[in-house]
Amino acid sequence: MARWIRFILAIALGVAGGLLYGWWVNPVEYVDTTPDTLRVDYRSDYVLMVAETYSVEGDLAQAARRLGLLGNAPPTEIVREAVLFAESQGYADADVALMQALEAALQTWTPTSGTPAP
Repeated sequence: MARWIRFILAIALGVAGGLLYGWWVNPVEYVDTTPDTLRVDYRSDYVLMVAETYSVEGDLAQAARRLGLLGNAPPTEIVREAVLFAESQGYADADVALMQALEAALQTWTPTSGTPAP
């Protein structure tokens, strides 16, 4: 019976030591991750930055490419999700208006497939 107690104690100490090391001594740090791994609040901030850039540049194709980094969903759905989150979290009206303008522009936009340069 004493062997089983020592075995279970060793397992428990190993698990506790592993958790201590993984959570406090050397936790995982994410570096250079892609935007599609962001939480919804950061995704909304990213969409806002794309909308701000679009309002200055006016390049809808580039805005759609930037939004494409957030996943496989159509750009209009990505922007719509960000607008809904922004409205629920009390973003500034000007920021919501920028995102809504980008969404409206994307709804009428049809991507063109150009021939790639050699």
